[in-house]
Amino acid sequence: MRALSTAAGRKRRGEGHTRRDEILGAAKELFLEEGYAATTIRKIADRVGVSAPALYLYFADKEAIMLALCDQTFGFLIEEMGRIDREKLAPLESLRACGRAYVKFGLEHPREYWLTFMSGNTPSQVKQRGHKPAEIDPRQPGATGAIAFAKLVEQLQGIEAAGVKLRYASDTAAELCWMGLHGLVAALINNPEFPWTKRDELIEGMLAMVTDGIVA
Repeated sequence: MRALSTAAGRKRRGEGHTRRDEILGAAKELFLEEGYAATTIRKIADRVGVSAPALYLYFADKEAIMLALCDQTFGFLIEEMGRIDREKLAPLESLRACGRAYVKFGLEHPREYWLTFMSGNTPSQVKQRGHKPAEIDPRQPGATGAIAFAKLVEQLQGIEAAGVKLRYASDTAAELCWMGLHGLVAALINNPEFPWTKRDELIEGMLAMVTDGIVA
């Protein structure tokens, strides 16, 4: 039995990322099924099939797991923003394209979106650091949210550099963009059976309201 426990608890060299992904997947399911507060490290370890000490080899505590899950979500958004940047669109159209990508991600991954943005379980490190720290270390757990926000601010600064005046400072305009799109995504996720009008028109309409609202 001891040999079996060791084999399950520790991956061979080069396979640690697999176990880490298994832990994140199990934790995400438990957070969604039972709630963040009710989920314990032992429950996560049991779901993965390892001991709690083995799980601690990958994550110091439950908050570190939540932080990694947030990084996964923001990591996808950063990838999408990078892809859109490579398309070399006009600055305002690039902003709208990023907005569409954000909404699309939220609606196609409602569980991940809810856990990251709507569950009320923002890790303390993120709360303390905020979304626009003076310096961003991309190696720091939980930094991807700040990186994504910084990229949005850069887009808005690019709009100004192209000669389009903003009604607000670029960081305030970025917050307004996110608030507007987040409100749309949250409403559609929380009330999927509500008789909304055409979803595509709602998305394009919100994009127009957000972008037109921040441009002078």
